[in-house]
Amino acid sequence: MTQQLHIFFFPIMAHGHSIPFIDLAILFATKGVKSTIIATPSNAPHIKKVTHKANKLGYQIDTLVIKFPAVEAGLPDGCDDIDKVPSLDMMPKFFLAAEMLKQPLSDLLKQHSPHCLVADTFFPWTTEVAAMFKIPRIVFHGTCVFSLSATEHVRLYQPHKSKETFTIPNFPGDDIKMTTAELQDYIKQETWQTKLFNDSKETESKCFGVIVNSFYELESVYADHYTDFLGRRAWHVGPISLSTKEVINKAERGKQSSIEEDECLKWLQSKDRNSVVYICFGSSTNFDDSQLKEIAKGLEASGQQFVWVVRKEKESNDEKGKENWLLEFEKRMEGRGLVIRGWAPQVLILENEAIGGFVTHCGWNSILESVTAGVPLITWPVAAEQFYNEKLLVEVLKIGVSVGARKWKRLTGDFVKSEAIEKAVKEIMVGEKAMEMRNRTKRFADMAKKAVEDGGSSESHLNALIGELSSIAMKTCK
Repeated sequence: MTQQLHIFFFPIMAHGHSIPFIDLAILFATKGVKSTIIATPSNAPHIKKVTHKANKLGYQIDTLVIKFPAVEAGLPDGCDDIDKVPSLDMMPKFFLAAEMLKQPLSDLLKQHSPHCLVADTFFPWTTEVAAMFKIPRIVFHGTCVFSLSATEHVRLYQPHKSKETFTIPNFPGDDIKMTTAELQDYIKQETWQTKLFNDSKETESKCFGVIVNSFYELESVYADHYTDFLGRRAWHVGPISLSTKEVINKAERGKQSSIEEDECLKWLQSKDRNSVVYICFGSSTNFDDSQLKEIAKGLEASGQQFVWVVRKEKESNDEKGKENWLLEFEKRMEGRGLVIRGWAPQVLILENEAIGGFVTHCGWNSILESVTAGVPLITWPVAAEQFYNEKLLVEVLKIGVSVGARKWKRLTGDFVKSEAIEKAVKEIMVGEKAMEMRNRTKRFADMAKKAVEDGGSSESHLNALIGELSSIAMKTCK
């Protein structure tokens, strides 16, 4: 009798990472794999809620709760998610606490004996833990292979040390130019995150391989380069959310939505095709009041209809002040604009035919959701690898328009004036260039759908990986 393949999935405790990780665990489960997601106490209920439908359909997905040593690392009690970290200067303590999970993870591996550990890129130490139990550790990346390769070239060749503006050395395709201002702070100078970043990159070649939430046809040149030049084993299995769409309620991905699904869709259904621009900057970006006012001015001046997701902060005088002018703006824009405070059902919004463009921070989850829906993008990178993602969209794929952000600035972003916002919105929504980008994005959307179908590239990569892991598991059991 063939033993069922059992895989542990271990995401970092952050929504931008946990969403695709849950999708990935469900994807493997739909292929007959037993999937187990490791979660902290505050994240476990949400994971169980999202996986509930898959369980009811007969797929095997479990959640194991692991206690996060927040207090031991100097964090407030119960601080077991990046969103809960009180300030940026306490972030090193969060990653210290994460590394203190070595022993609890070892205990779970010993108790449950999985055949493989798929762990977040921010947990490089899990390669060593998996090796102790003689099982493969696979890195799961929440970004594209273009950015994985580009960041590695910058890390290895360090072109920014001699030039302010540089071409990424030994990189395939057209010359991709970057500026020092667009690079992560931990690349330009030594910070607490530099060692974590270096360890994470180096473990890509030391571990069993890398799973990428992308599809080969979208970035084939860079997929080949990542394997052939950089020597990484990689499986491109995305867009994962497309493969799991029948198993996950789209409105339940991420946090609880701040607007009723019916209310939002009813508003969109009253609009013409490709007539609404959607604006959302992910779960981490935190623009100040002056930047939000510029966005409002730019949207109003553009003359376009919009759905704008505004991050909701804790109750404060600043928040009350923002609410006052935002309410006035909403009244002026009644019928033309919908403002959502907090979390939005993004996939449902992007898939609505009224949406003609998406203003995004260039997080990979958002990009992939937009490409899959056939919606071109206005790029407004803020931090992480987002400036690299922008290069892929604007210069390589030509499905994006840059709003003009030029400085990497964690959480708060580079300041952009209303005139630039107005110009970019018009460019993505109106005219021949907008039509060309929309058509090109829809062609990529078609490719994405074919990639996850039987015989498609992503489906083939997934089956090959499962076959290889099953073969290793069988040999181990003998």
